[in-house]
Amino acid sequence: MSSLVTTIHVIICLVLIIAVLLQSGKAADLAGTFGGVGSQKVFGPRGAGTILSKVTTISAILFMFTSLGLWLLSDRGGKSIMEQEKAQQTVETQKKEDEQKAPATEQKPQQPEHKKEQEK
Repeated sequence: MSSLVTTIHVIICLVLIIAVLLQSGKAADLAGTFGGVGSQKVFGPRGAGTILSKVTTISAILFMFTSLGLWLLSDRGGKSIMEQEKAQQTVETQKKEDEQKAPATEQKPQQPEHKKEQEK
């Protein structure tokens, strides 16, 4: 499920980037620099602006929803790194304390039976 939402999120990001880059600023067209109407001939004087602004708005809204969806699908139940480190240190401390509490008696290694008989 998460990979599906991630794929949709990436596609929406690309559409949003393209829609923003295709929009022309206020008289900032390259064709406007040379005195021509250039890109306005294709969509009309305001046609491209409204189509691209609608695509941008819809893409931005979908981007927000997919971002929230990815957040909800993420592992929110996990602990922070600091909490995990603290828990690990606590476990290590408990192991050391248990080792210190255990009696530290040294046992001699037992000799095999045939050596015991030879010593007698």
